[in-house]
Amino acid sequence: MSKEEEVYDFVIIGSGIGGLECAYILSDEGYKVKVLEKNHQIGGNLQVFSREKRILDTGVHYIGSLDEGECLNQYFKYFGLRDSLKWYRLDDDCFDMVSFSDGSQYKLGQGYDQFKANLYEYFPEEKEAIDSYCDRIQEICEVFPLYNLESETPDDYMLELEMLSTNAVEFLDSLTENKRLKAVLGGNNALYAGEKEVTPLYVHALISNSFIMGSYRLENGGAQIAISLMRSIQKNGGKLERNKNVIGANYDEKGNITEVVLKNGETVKGKNFISNVHPAVTIDVFGQDHFLKAYAKRVKNLENTPSSFIMHVILKDVTFKYLNHNIYHHPNDEVWDGPNYTEDNWGESLFICTPKSSKSDEYADSLTVMAYMNYEDVEKWKSTMNTIKEPGDRGEEYAQFKKEKETILIEKIKELFPEIENSIQSVYSSTPLTLRDYIGDYEGSLYGVKRNSNAPLRSIIKSKTKIPNLYLTGQNLVLHGILGATISAFLTCFNFVEKEKLMAKVNAIK
Repeated sequence: MSKEEEVYDFVIIGSGIGGLECAYILSDEGYKVKVLEKNHQIGGNLQVFSREKRILDTGVHYIGSLDEGECLNQYFKYFGLRDSLKWYRLDDDCFDMVSFSDGSQYKLGQGYDQFKANLYEYFPEEKEAIDSYCDRIQEICEVFPLYNLESETPDDYMLELEMLSTNAVEFLDSLTENKRLKAVLGGNNALYAGEKEVTPLYVHALISNSFIMGSYRLENGGAQIAISLMRSIQKNGGKLERNKNVIGANYDEKGNITEVVLKNGETVKGKNFISNVHPAVTIDVFGQDHFLKAYAKRVKNLENTPSSFIMHVILKDVTFKYLNHNIYHHPNDEVWDGPNYTEDNWGESLFICTPKSSKSDEYADSLTVMAYMNYEDVEKWKSTMNTIKEPGDRGEEYAQFKKEKETILIEKIKELFPEIENSIQSVYSSTPLTLRDYIGDYEGSLYGVKRNSNAPLRSIIKSKTKIPNLYLTGQNLVLHGILGATISAFLTCFNFVEKEKLMAKVNAIK
């Protein structure tokens, strides 16, 4: 049978972690699987790039829930990722540091005992509020079966309207009047692009808990996750092809997809299709007329989380100490206002980390700084494209725009690390356009669809679509980030694999 005539059980569009994990699960179950990636490099937000012999991450800077007994640790064991890759655990007493422009710094510790002990020391009169916070976070996490490696009724949490509509900031306000304590508890909300008016408590709870329960970096970059999954998929008999941009589909008389159409004119036939790209992009690719009008309108009108300006500082050798924690820096206690910046105060709320290199445990070879940036800031260059596969020049004005933003951020980090001025060798940066071009959504959103406590049901997207053999996966379904995308992969595959059997297989791995 020729390549053009092959019919796959599953054709998966997009090689982000959700798509790769679906491909692993289904190929491990004996299905014939093919993954199509539009870019030269696989992995979506797992992608890395190299500058001056430094490996620089684009999206994954650390991962939670990797301690023994935690959910992602067990899922990663199932995928062969936990023991085959070199993970580096962040400091017990400080996986994240929340700092403020007044010079104060607060360490968030790993494990609830250490987490609470740190906060008791900073806020000795707020023990009751701290305990209540930790208890409620853990209570919420117990409601989500796949978060707890359970297979029972994985969609039941979607019916908990009261929980879904509880706002994170309103919950913090109910605990205490201490503004600084509330700011510290919400200080790392850039993990999910938190916003005061809309972020649900369950999003804050699931993500915060995951990092409290085991925060790690992957030495030499997150792309190893994608590479390892790809090799396992291929070992299972699955296939993955790069530079295959899906732009449409052909259908039979019953409305089933028979094949996807690639930009180069090729077609790939399949029995089932799984899209790991943004649902709004998926609708455009597969044709809006094939979806219910109300569904297409709702999905395409959903608000997305903001994007980011990312600055990578290449450091001179043996000049800047490696930081085995992350820093979330804010100008004041209004830690939820980062996405609502103005032109005058851009870059005041920052995420800062030093990627872990195998070269040294003592010194860093690069430093990453991220600041929120909305797509509107770069929209004037939206008609440009610049990837490895499709290189382009956005022009001198764009280059100057980036240079100005780099200068602002360098001055900001010098306030925290005055000594860094003598360590800087060179600087590279990316904008929402970079994320858009490589990840494939329309505005370079960091975490896809924004969850809204004021309209919680509006942003719920199921894995099964009205097209009989088209399914969705990825972080837009359940939760942001690596953990959310992993859980969504299992939810998607439950349409084809008995959930009790699959979860038993996951839990059986030691």
